[in-house]
Amino acid sequence: MENKKNIKIIDKNKKAYFDYFMEETFEAGIVLEGNEVKSVKMGNVNLKDSFCHIDKGEVFLKNCHITPYEKGSAFNAEPRRNRKLLLSKREINKLIGKIKTKGYTLVPTQIYFSGRFVKVEIALAKGKQLHDKRDSLKEKDIKRDIDREIKNYK
Repeated sequence: MENKKNIKIIDKNKKAYFDYFMEETFEAGIVLEGNEVKSVKMGNVNLKDSFCHIDKGEVFLKNCHITPYEKGSAFNAEPRRNRKLLLSKREINKLIGKIKTKGYTLVPTQIYFSGRFVKVEIALAKGKQLHDKRDSLKEKDIKRDIDREIKNYK
């Protein structure tokens, strides 16, 4: 994400940051149908519980919910259908090599507009253990307490 000028974030996957350590991120285009684009523009996207899967050299976004466009026809796409992600062959081969390593997975972290195109940021992630999640919660609580004290101090 070098060009941050024309980026409008639509949805972030906050749960992914709690459940995984993010190693490396990639920007991918997404194949959408016409009514889905209109729904995405309205912000009707939910990345929670979604994941990426590589099948026959292609990357797919699974379990991502895009609410059907309310003014669309009867031929709206299914809300949780598999959507193809657009990456270069070199990036896909790199991801395949990393995923074969134990503990790595592909997780979508956010969906956004880059100019007029819908993009998905996917991350190569490693799962957190229970004690890592507890540490994350502890850090979050400490940060919230510090912010609260600073706010009260002013």
